[in-house]
Amino acid sequence: MTATTEQRNDRLRLAFAGLHPQRSLALRDRLGVAGAVRHLERNSKVPPPLRDAVAVSAVERRRELAVRGCDVVFKGDAGYPPHLDVLPDAPDVLFVRGEVPSIPLVAVVGTRSCTAYGRSVAYDYGVAIGEAGWGVISGLARGIDAAAHRGNLAAGTPGVAVLGCGLDVVYPKEHAPLVDGLIEAGGAVVSEYPPGTRPDGWRFPPRNRIISGAARAVVIVEAGMRGGALITARYAMEQGRPVFVLPGDITRPTSEGCNRLIRDGAHPVLDAGDLVEELELVLGPVEQPVVRESVEGNERDREVVDGERCGEDHSDGECRADRRHRDVDGGLPP
Repeated sequence: MTATTEQRNDRLRLAFAGLHPQRSLALRDRLGVAGAVRHLERNSKVPPPLRDAVAVSAVERRRELAVRGCDVVFKGDAGYPPHLDVLPDAPDVLFVRGEVPSIPLVAVVGTRSCTAYGRSVAYDYGVAIGEAGWGVISGLARGIDAAAHRGNLAAGTPGVAVLGCGLDVVYPKEHAPLVDGLIEAGGAVVSEYPPGTRPDGWRFPPRNRIISGAARAVVIVEAGMRGGALITARYAMEQGRPVFVLPGDITRPTSEGCNRLIRDGAHPVLDAGDLVEELELVLGPVEQPVVRESVEGNERDREVVDGERCGEDHSDGECRADRRHRDVDGGLPP
């Protein structure tokens, strides 16, 4: 067995520990990948589930992935999203169902507690992005994310959903058909967390750095002052990604975050045509714009699954995540 194969096996075993990404990065920086695996295996202060997870061989893990229809791609591999690859805190390993498309990706994110207007705009943005030849990358959440994914699929363009859980744990459950649609269209569903990982609230904020990092630009459609959309916007600014924002009613809570972003320097965008014009400045001109018939609002809304029912919302959990994860990975060095 070559050293390179050994290193990749250790990287895969470490990924199956399902640590908070900051903890995983700290371990790799301090001990190296092999040292991190040995630490988790042998340190009595490490919780038994973590020790058990890394004790399984990489050969067995690959068998498990094959049975679940999942692939694995390592940072630095040809199939790893290129714009994410160059970031220092990018995941060392990504679990993938489908294939990450090579076309430019545009992140479209927003609140789960969106309005019908917000869903409509997100869907139109998804269609326009797809017709321009670009893919939507988002988080598969209810509300804005799902509407943008559906619009992109309606344009026949492959996109990417980034999960805050294992690929076999679709969250929310009613979006399983949307996952299938993304893969059938030539896109992918990806996660840095191994199969079987639950959608715990603390896992979602670091997930958002993947969405913004793999994208060439980020679009925010309806966002309150707390929640994942603003976390994604913050990551985008740190990563040097342009942020475009839909302005909204100054009295509406779901637009407060958007309006604040615009006040602080984000680019306001209006209809789908305006968005494409702005994105062309980043991604280059659209080679052959597609003229489509308008879609009536009531027909478009039927494309969105249960848009008004937002159910469980991780926005508060996401904002508390950086405090909560310190209590999860007990026994690990800082």
